[in-house]
Amino acid sequence: MTTTVQDIVSTKLERTFDALDADKDGYLDWSDYEKLGNRYIQAYRLDKNDRRARAIQTFCQIYWLELLRHAGVDGDRLSKEQYVTANRLAVIDTSRLNVTEGGGHAIFDVIDVDQDNEISRAEFERFLREVWRSEAPDAVEAFTKLDTDGDGAISRQEFIRAVREHFLSNDPDAPGSLFFGQV
Repeated sequence: MTTTVQDIVSTKLERTFDALDADKDGYLDWSDYEKLGNRYIQAYRLDKNDRRARAIQTFCQIYWLELLRHAGVDGDRLSKEQYVTANRLAVIDTSRLNVTEGGGHAIFDVIDVDQDNEISRAEFERFLREVWRSEAPDAVEAFTKLDTDGDGAISRQEFIRAVREHFLSNDPDAPGSLFFGQV
């Protein structure tokens, strides 16, 4: 009897796609990424000229262009399957953008409202609720698992590690696998 290993990374990327698909049309296009960047700016009440706002907007734009490049599509939109494939390729190709590092740092800088170089539970819950529009109880409980040293806050290193795990780990119990709830 052959057993199939569940592809946790694809499941996480499919959930990300669903969260990004603002108009729920089954495709992502630039407007979905532009809306994501705007959600960060609005949720954190950033001035559009604030360096953190510019970093998020720039990251979203470059990330979108990298997804299109890796999807190899002629158009300017991606189906869920194309998105998953393009993400897998974009994350391992760091020649133009390091999604996990560059994106992780830009996002951390916005979430860390008080700029103490760590994310509190309240800051994390705000990120999930206002940016990703997630109320999943197990996603909010992910805070405890992301705080790997148990000090009551998510450090920059813990957050970047979790972003890497979100995109690269097939371990369903890895802290980064819990951003959108238990896989």
